[in-house]
Amino acid sequence: MIMIVPFLWMISTSLKSKGATMVLPPQWIPDEISLDNYIRVAEVFPVEKFLLNSIIVAVFTTVGQLLLCSMAAYVFARIQFKGRETLFLLYLATLMVPTQVTMIPQFILMKYLGWLDTYQALIVPGVFSAFGTFLLRQSFLTIPKSLEEAAFIDGASHFRVYWQIILPLAKPALATLAVFSFMQSWNNFLWPLIIISDRNMMTLPLGLSMLHGRWETDWNLMMAGVVISVIPILSVYLFAQKYFIRGITLSGLKE
Repeated sequence: MIMIVPFLWMISTSLKSKGATMVLPPQWIPDEISLDNYIRVAEVFPVEKFLLNSIIVAVFTTVGQLLLCSMAAYVFARIQFKGRETLFLLYLATLMVPTQVTMIPQFILMKYLGWLDTYQALIVPGVFSAFGTFLLRQSFLTIPKSLEEAAFIDGASHFRVYWQIILPLAKPALATLAVFSFMQSWNNFLWPLIIISDRNMMTLPLGLSMLHGRWETDWNLMMAGVVISVIPILSVYLFAQKYFIRGITLSGLKE
């Protein structure tokens, strides 16, 4: 209940007129409910363009991260080769490197490739995740080896085992990583701020920062923009939640 109070106050503020925001005592339900703040946000800023950019970046980043992380996790969990554990530890060690340290080399690389102000610059750096690989590897290790051994006896390849056996049994972990990845990409502010200067390529967090005035901030307008930005994240979470529940039936698989 305590965690939901800021969200309720955000929605309440977005429905108030400018003068009703600082009234004492605070009003949870304004005397006059108005959608003018949402209309003003749409009129002043190209919200639909910011929203579309955020959706494209978040969706492609999530799909790319699920694909690459699951393939790397399968290799580290299921394929035996010399130096596998050492390589995996080195891969995990990259988690200790702060994101800010890698931003300048990444910016130089994006500039060298000619990707400034493009979707590629917003998406490609985000599809590689050591955390995602670690999360999926731990999930893959819990799947009985007898299942893939039976598939190999029937003539299946590693890719077929990965695609048709491992991934369906790891849906809870995949759904969890998808939610984390989508939220991280959706809320990312610093990297788009560095790599994007064209207003038409701005994502929603960058667009919302434009609602913050230099000397004064219209909080009703700001809260209306934040409400718009929260709706897609809630939708993804509610969509993925049913996969969490469905995954409970698979969690009993033990060798």
